[in-house]
Amino acid sequence: MTFRKSALLTILFAVIFFAAATVTPAYCQKKPNMPPPRAATDDLLLSTMQKELHRGQAELAKQDPVPYFASYNVTDGDSLVILSAQGAILNSTRTRTRTADVSMRIGAPALDNTHDQERASGITSGQLPLRDDPDAIARVLWRLTYDEYRKARQAFATVKTKSAVRAKDEDDSPDFSNEKPATYREQAPLPVFPEQKICEDLARRYSGAFRKYPQVEESVVFLLASDSHSYLVSTEGTKIVTADAIFRIMIQAETRADDGMQLMRVETYQFIDPAKFPSEAEIAKNVDKMAKDLSALKAAPLAQPYSGPALLSGRASAVFFHEVLGHRIEGQRQRGRDEGQTFTKKLNEKILPEFLSVTDDPTLHVLGGTELSGFYRYDDEGTASERVEVVKDGILKNFLMGRMPVKNFSNSNGHGRAQSGLMPVGRQGNLIVTSSRTVPDVQLRTRFIEEIKKQGKPYGLYFEDIQGGFTLTSRDLPQAFQVLPVMVWRVYADGRPDELVRGVDIVGTPLTVLTQIAATGDTTSVFNGICGAESGSVPVSAASPAILFSEMEVQKRKYGDTRPPILPPPPGANDGKGGSN
Repeated sequence: MTFRKSALLTILFAVIFFAAATVTPAYCQKKPNMPPPRAATDDLLLSTMQKELHRGQAELAKQDPVPYFASYNVTDGDSLVILSAQGAILNSTRTRTRTADVSMRIGAPALDNTHDQERASGITSGQLPLRDDPDAIARVLWRLTYDEYRKARQAFATVKTKSAVRAKDEDDSPDFSNEKPATYREQAPLPVFPEQKICEDLARRYSGAFRKYPQVEESVVFLLASDSHSYLVSTEGTKIVTADAIFRIMIQAETRADDGMQLMRVETYQFIDPAKFPSEAEIAKNVDKMAKDLSALKAAPLAQPYSGPALLSGRASAVFFHEVLGHRIEGQRQRGRDEGQTFTKKLNEKILPEFLSVTDDPTLHVLGGTELSGFYRYDDEGTASERVEVVKDGILKNFLMGRMPVKNFSNSNGHGRAQSGLMPVGRQGNLIVTSSRTVPDVQLRTRFIEEIKKQGKPYGLYFEDIQGGFTLTSRDLPQAFQVLPVMVWRVYADGRPDELVRGVDIVGTPLTVLTQIAATGDTTSVFNGICGAESGSVPVSAASPAILFSEMEVQKRKYGDTRPPILPPPPGANDGKGGSN
């Protein structure tokens, strides 16, 4: 999760989640805090941003050097974050923020201040006044613009010096692409923002369900309600207003094995319409399963290093493809002396079996009834999102592009993404794996056992669930990946019952492991999460059927030596009743 590394984080690592309705789907919407009319705020922010942008452009035109591009990106958001454990509220915070990103480019698209290691010079961020005061907002934008100009001017001088003395890069593509300006204004209203007190009561009851499971050492429930409006204006003429709402629940439970290994289970929910939130009974059912899984994991034997047949569930396969393939087909990874460029020279070559295709489609909101985290209308550079066919029948066809061109790909396809304060780069949205030659899931298990017998192995490994993973893409590190499974089973060739094991991670290198795909199932599963990379954390989704690998390598997981608690939980802690603050 550092520069030149990438990671798919489960929602486990996001501490902002919203609880579902319990008695009725609209329970959290009673007595809402009504926001001021959005239309008036939208108009004021847009007009103030445009006016100050044009004034700044006119004034900076008198300077030397003159910026050739500038933009303002403002995010106005309201969020409710609740953290609860054992029936009590640990934290409950409602926050309103208004953040501005000022971007600027000096030089020319062929070479500007964002070139190579100076890319961070293209953006300066700060907090705007929450009050709709155009004079106060304009003054902050003016200060941020001036700060950004100074930073960009200094960086451009450095870029010119380095370009004069360094050897020419293999890919000398421009630093910025030419795109048509876009105009868009969100019309659909957002859901009513929930009341804090009612949601706190829900969180208490959700987390109180763990009180009757003494084997669970730690448990928390995160609830999030968040809505945000984003405004983007640029000197090219782009003017975009979008609105998004997120409602999430995350339930996390942990225990510890006798040898000190920390064990974790996580369940997440995500919706845009509060009416779709699960019932309290469904939450309690999942809590029960999580507790039983942790008890089974605690008693499970340690797995050993292994290389042989492996079957990944749809969720596990989705994470696998996000890490192994997805990050390596992001546009910026195809240029620069530091990038490994695994697939840069493999365009129109076979990189997967001919029955597999891969697309990234951020325009897709729902897949198979599951809402997708990676949906967005416009990327963070003002380009409309596009469905990109990355791999067609096993052949690599395309990369995920922002406005940083690479050789043979001079324009964005709507994948320039970033969190506030960071420069956008090509990122995944909704990565979807499809197969033209599927096998019913029951028959896939039969194929799996046949492959185990064929190779003379005593068992194969079935990866049922996953918590995340990471991949390395820079050339100064091994071009490797690591996927972090949670529920792993030994499937024996002689017909013995499957055996749960723990403490194993999937490892390997992409060019080798992608050639070992033997078959796919017929049911697609979705993994929603948060992905961290050089442009920050962005919501993503990955979808895939179950996949059979003829060979996959696993290694033992590192863990600590802290013993489980010596004392049992205090009396009354497992009575199943809810608590209070």
